Amino acid sequence: MLGFGKAKRLEQELASMREELGQLRNQANSWNDMGREQWAELFGAVPTSAAVAVTSESAKRSAAVYACARLIAGAIALLPLPIYERRNGSREAIDHDYWWMLNESPYPTITACSWGEWMGSSLLMRGDGITQILRNRAGVPTGFMPLPRECVQPEVRDGRLAYFIYDGTKPYGLDQDDVLHFPGYGFDGVRGESVIRYAARQAVGTALAADQYSGEFFANGMNPSVTITYPQGVAPTTEQQAELRNQFDERYVGQGKRHRPLLLVNGGKAEAVSLSAEDAQLLETRKFQVIEIARAFGVPPHMIGETSASTSWGSGIEQMSIGFVRYTLGPHLRRIEQELNRKLWPRSGKYFTEYNREGLL
Repeated sequence: MLGFGKAKRLEQELASMREELGQLRNQANSWNDMGREQWAELFGAVPTSAAVAVTSESAKRSAAVYACARLIAGAIALLPLPIYERRNGSREAIDHDYWWMLNESPYPTITACSWGEWMGSSLLMRGDGITQILRNRAGVPTGFMPLPRECVQPEVRDGRLAYFIYDGTKPYGLDQDDVLHFPGYGFDGVRGESVIRYAARQAVGTALAADQYSGEFFANGMNPSVTITYPQGVAPTTEQQAELRNQFDERYVGQGKRHRPLLLVNGGKAEAVSLSAEDAQLLETRKFQVIEIARAFGVPPHMIGETSASTSWGSGIEQMSIGFVRYTLGPHLRRIEQELNRKLWPRSGKYFTEYNREGLL
């Protein structure tokens, strides 16, 4: 028989194992329920009205999306982040230990500029930019490690945010105090709203479909369709008609075949269908989608190369730059500043960081 002490320890070990098993089961359920919409979006299982599946990755193949994300994320990364100390009702920039992480290198493998672009792109394309705060044994932050959004599942537990991370090895969890969470617009306390998923999904799908159509249009020699007529009629069977069509495609359709002489037999006559790219409004569709995507990101179209639309922010580079910083970058910068201040100096009125917006002006 086991002694009382051994039996007690065994009971405690079994209780600990049951608790750990329950946590793993809850974690597995949270990953399974994570969002069937998010998993469907990740694997492109939900097509748009243009029959094109749009994900955060496939959306970058649209030049307008890539330009908007690059512009906003690059502008965020370009701004310096000085650290201030409040002194006698005023503030003074100081040389703080965190300055190097915020302005030069937050993690051994990346620069501060790359980190800023990562966070900006993630919050725009996926709704959230998430970074783990690395600490020493004394609990002092020593670095910021960016985490891919698709590997992080945030949840509310006991009134606090918990983050479950699966990086391809062993899943682990983090408390909200150990995570810098930069959400996009529409943050509900758990996650932000992705521009691609909520605002620009249909526009991006249409833009990708238009890009594909225009590519095929030029690949076929800018000749969308040809009809072949025979005065005496064509071959009577469906198989012979299909063979005739396939032979024509193999010999004359395609970018490298458009200058070959056309040879038809038995009195056949080829006539081009009078349909051009402008008749199909292809060019206008592509231009409109650029404006739609820019509107979803809050970017003036002229800043991504669409100059046909006028701006109401005034004329001149200075006025347009001020409008971009104030109305487009302003909300993103404020959310990032508040997250940094509440995590790096919790409940402290002495130190704070703030973007120097003059860096873009």
